[in-house]
Amino acid sequence: MELTDEIMYQASYTKDPSFEGVFWMGVKTTGIFCRPTCTARKPKFQNVEFFSNTKDALLKGYRPCKVCKPLENPDVTPLYIKELLHEITADPSLKLKDYDLVKRGWEPATVRRWFLKHHGMTFQAFQRMSKLNTAFKKIQQGESVTGVAFEVGYESLSGFNESFKNIFGVSPKNNTMEKIIDLKRIETILGTMIACADENGICLLEFSDRKALPTELKSISRYYNANIIQGENPHFTTLEKELTEYFEGKRSIFTVPLSPVGTAFQKKVWEILQGIPYGSTRSYQEQADILGSPQSVRAVANANGLNKISIIIPCHRVIGSNGQLTGYGGGIWRKQKLLELEKAILF
Repeated sequence: MELTDEIMYQASYTKDPSFEGVFWMGVKTTGIFCRPTCTARKPKFQNVEFFSNTKDALLKGYRPCKVCKPLENPDVTPLYIKELLHEITADPSLKLKDYDLVKRGWEPATVRRWFLKHHGMTFQAFQRMSKLNTAFKKIQQGESVTGVAFEVGYESLSGFNESFKNIFGVSPKNNTMEKIIDLKRIETILGTMIACADENGICLLEFSDRKALPTELKSISRYYNANIIQGENPHFTTLEKELTEYFEGKRSIFTVPLSPVGTAFQKKVWEILQGIPYGSTRSYQEQADILGSPQSVRAVANANGLNKISIIIPCHRVIGSNGQLTGYGGGIWRKQKLLELEKAILF
């Protein structure tokens, strides 16, 4: 599906947040430009034009809208939130309550809304999840349940056991899960992404609105016999840095370790995908030829569709034999934007 003016106008009319960072709309009658989600009154279709970046809008003489502030990134993590996350990570035993937030000069309701929007849970729930994430890993490393319970801030063993069972379904002593998979939400110019990682590397990177995401998470959990919960992972630091550089046009090759979940055939297809040069495209037939199995075009296409690590394993660089963009889990419009980004930087 081509991203036409009609589609962008409709997205702006309905204030569709999934188009944030994809386009900006210039209003000819007022001389301002806006985000797709701007709450100001919508102009008529004949009075607008669209831009793929704010630079082009500014060069054409448009001024940024004072309502939606299109030059600001709405998903940048505020400094006070970064401080909170750092505190929780550094000391899982912390029990920060609303009173503690107020003492720091932060409005509890604002903190609550931010965590609900970006993590799908309240700040207090996020704290509890972080404690249990840390506790799970320590128990898996052989530390005693009692010692871990008090180390992460629980005042009673019974309270810890109950919380642990509520999340993992079993008591700490009876836990048979081999490990946990850490999950984190990452904001990008093309929308929110969900990342998962184990000790070996990234095992999932998908846009949060992908329909197959719940199925993919279940597949990873089942494969590893693991629970997937919100938590920090050293690989996320590298991933976020490299993703930021990629979207800024400063990185064409990723170095963050990967831990893909799939069959031997799928992993071979994904390995070939990683060989497609930045800014280039290949057809499914070309992929099958490189695999050494020209007749396996359909199987190759299916394996591409089952890739759980988008962008880094660049399935967006595979197109139809006729040169047309084909299906993409994150949406055809995102596939188009990724290819445009790479070609613009390359050339």
